[in-house]
Amino acid sequence: MAPGNGATVQTKQRSTRVLKVDASKIGRFVFDDPQQSFLGNWKVQLSGDGPDAANMLEAVSQLRDSDLPVAFPTETVYGLGADATRSSAVRGIYNAKQRPSDNPLIIHISSLSQLRNLLLPSSSTAASPNSPQDPVPQIYHPLISRFWPGPLTILLPLRTPSPLASEVTSSLPTVAVRMPSSPLALALIQLVGVPLAAPSANASSKPSPTTAAHVLHDLSGRIDLILDGGPCTVGVESTVVDGLTSPPVILRPGGVSIDMLRAFPGWEDVRVAYKDGAETGVPRAPGMKYKHYSPNAKLFLFHGQLDAALVKKYLKGGSIGVLRTKTWKAGLLRMNLQSSEATGITETNGHPHSRNGDDHQTTESLEARTEIEDQRQQNTLSSVSSAQHFQVHLGDEPEQLLTDLWTIGLGPDTADIARGLFSALRELDQKGVNIICVEGINDNEGAAAAAVMNRLRKAAEVEIIV
Repeated sequence: MAPGNGATVQTKQRSTRVLKVDASKIGRFVFDDPQQSFLGNWKVQLSGDGPDAANMLEAVSQLRDSDLPVAFPTETVYGLGADATRSSAVRGIYNAKQRPSDNPLIIHISSLSQLRNLLLPSSSTAASPNSPQDPVPQIYHPLISRFWPGPLTILLPLRTPSPLASEVTSSLPTVAVRMPSSPLALALIQLVGVPLAAPSANASSKPSPTTAAHVLHDLSGRIDLILDGGPCTVGVESTVVDGLTSPPVILRPGGVSIDMLRAFPGWEDVRVAYKDGAETGVPRAPGMKYKHYSPNAKLFLFHGQLDAALVKKYLKGGSIGVLRTKTWKAGLLRMNLQSSEATGITETNGHPHSRNGDDHQTTESLEARTEIEDQRQQNTLSSVSSAQHFQVHLGDEPEQLLTDLWTIGLGPDTADIARGLFSALRELDQKGVNIICVEGINDNEGAAAAAVMNRLRKAAEVEIIV
């Protein structure tokens, strides 16, 4: 059974393998309609040879024929996928992540026809988008046309009986659905032939994974396969909306902002229905109830300058991690920290990753479609500095505590901050720091800013206004 609230399930120790897959080398997209849209019908024609197609087929076989989940990349974060129609497969996700069983999952689809088949009564024939029998509520149609494939999840009513496993929805009458824009994710779902339930591929409550290495760190020995398609290009999870209520609401902030939603009919009065801390009661969507995104170190979220007295108050021995965003400099501004001349600076590897907006264009060739994604990932490698190490005194007196300080700068651009956030928290954890001080940003600066601050507040031990 899946873990209950706070329960732990022992899983068999497995040999976890990481299989590299370059989506541009597995084959081609073939579309039925001339617009070459993933909203219509399409399929993947696999290449006849090469390790990338072979690795993809191995993952497809495991998802079809076993109850073992497979980790794979999307444009937001890495997901841990399983056949959403089989209870035994979905329970494998909960067991591997040690996820509470009342925390619902998002299902990922590869086409609108796949979605409609889930929602229509079993005796019905497939409906077109403008059909009166279309099971997708009209309020979602403009959002789907604009934001799918992409980082938007919508809440939909379940049909009775539903082909989905009850564990997907935690027995709620609704299901959360999205269509990812990652070529690899879309190809995987289409080849498996069923929707995939796929929460983030991390240990429950930990920072979400944006590389295959993050997944391996958290789930090694718990799952068999990780598809390594490179770093994720968005870095935070999707926006979750509920258009079944009046007015419609945002249940989780992500890549689509409230202002963007308000530009569409029926969404002019959309409200915020999430809290930035852990919530009580039955969660309506993933990420609402439990503490999430938390590093092992205690996280302190600062608004304003960083003050040495506050750092000393919370440190109580050990080392410090500092995550800089808009204004903090490597000198730590008002901390009055004294660097040890003998120590100097050492740099580490492992950069967070970059993306410049969503790609809604389609093309027949997987190679052409992934070229832009590859360029975004290359741009990222130079967009965010890796951790710098200092030894410092917390104050001006020489006898004061000598402390190891690791600092990472995500840069002033909000999109870069979103892309690098989880990776930076994980990197500072790997340095063994005791506390992480994070420079907060203005959460009214758009979708990425709201998503960043939501994740940080859920992870924070203390939020400090200086």
